[in-house]
Amino acid sequence: MSADTIAAIASPPGPARRGIVRLSGPDSARLVRTTFRAAAGSFDASRPRALLAGRLDDGRGGQPALLLWMRAPRSFTREDVAELHLPGAEPLLAAALARLLALGARAARPGEFTRRAFLNGRIDLSRAEGVLALTEAASEAERRAAARLLEGGLAQGAGALRARLEELAMLCEASLDFDEGETGHVPGAELAAGLTAARAALEEARALAARPAAPAALPCVVLLGAPNAGKSSLWNALTGGRALVSAEAGTTRDALAASWLAGGARVTLVDGPGREEGARGPARAAQELFARERAAAELGLWVVDAVAGIPGPAPAGARILAWSKTDDARARPAPAAEAFAPALAVVPVSARTGAGLAQLGAAVAGALGGPGEGEALRTLGARHAEALARVAAELEEASRHLDGGAPLDLLAEDVRQALAALDELTGRTMPEDVLDRIFARFCLGK
Repeated sequence: MSADTIAAIASPPGPARRGIVRLSGPDSARLVRTTFRAAAGSFDASRPRALLAGRLDDGRGGQPALLLWMRAPRSFTREDVAELHLPGAEPLLAAALARLLALGARAARPGEFTRRAFLNGRIDLSRAEGVLALTEAASEAERRAAARLLEGGLAQGAGALRARLEELAMLCEASLDFDEGETGHVPGAELAAGLTAARAALEEARALAARPAAPAALPCVVLLGAPNAGKSSLWNALTGGRALVSAEAGTTRDALAASWLAGGARVTLVDGPGREEGARGPARAAQELFARERAAAELGLWVVDAVAGIPGPAPAGARILAWSKTDDARARPAPAAEAFAPALAVVPVSARTGAGLAQLGAAVAGALGGPGEGEALRTLGARHAEALARVAAELEEASRHLDGGAPLDLLAEDVRQALAALDELTGRTMPEDVLDRIFARFCLGK
């Protein structure tokens, strides 16, 4: 917590019906008692919340005021916070601020309220940048993107990714501490599974950070294939959705659409009922409705069960084959692209482990000829994209070390570097000069 109390005008400049002067810090209650008189009752700083009408003594006279009190830690900054809602005339707001500064408050620097919220653990750095993006938004699309960042889309994905990386780091340390044959030794297969899970979490973090609010305007990719081929499980893994998954064929009846960040290109991924010859009743009606989705899609993604094998000719519109359920011990080898006419891009995947999902996204982005990494940079912000790219590079290096039989301390170091890159994204470890540059872009009072 900060030792001093800051004050600033928190409302935009210019005349308005109401303006706001904001305080945050340990001396907020004293400043309120000195300057504010409630019209009814009295100000009680021990209350977690208070809303009182009254008058503010600005040193030159009185002005009507509405006091909003938020006691620490239940405030944006996790400090004692007071907001004085006053008439929106700039001279009156300036007089109120001058009075608070004369009584011992310090003038807040740009972005200092949000910086205190970050330093006190209320928000991570990505959400702090969401506040900045929201104030700078120049269009409805930019406002929606900023709101998603502020609501924690990136923080949610980064948190899940960090959990996977920490789990992998613990496995690496255990492998270093125990020799093969000892009880605490971790087999290589378990390390490989942990690395796969971390890479899947990385893709999910990217997808959550860039998920658009209105996916209907994006290129449409539709999942095709026989019932029970694994389409809904794959849709869940790629979009973070919760489509019903069952071993019983024909579970999916209605088309489900959600955003997916495929290799840097944002698309709408659509799941629907599997193609089944001779279907009748509701199943047939569902397939007829889904036929419209297939016809309107820019790309068909053919999902084939690797255990059951190729069920027949490729469906119309299919350009990529997702060879699914590769984690099953009974899975057959993926067919060659040349086995189909015209040739299909073949990508082995596992919705359960996340294996191949990044490669599938890259194949979709390439087939669509989409914006690729440029769009991802614009969506995530250059700093976010760079940090996630560093995490990806470290995990790729870890995979090479593991596959090549390199010493485990190299793998452990790769995972530590991945965690360090992620911590810079969320602000856990960030040089002060970088924080200064970020928060200097904020308005006063934010």
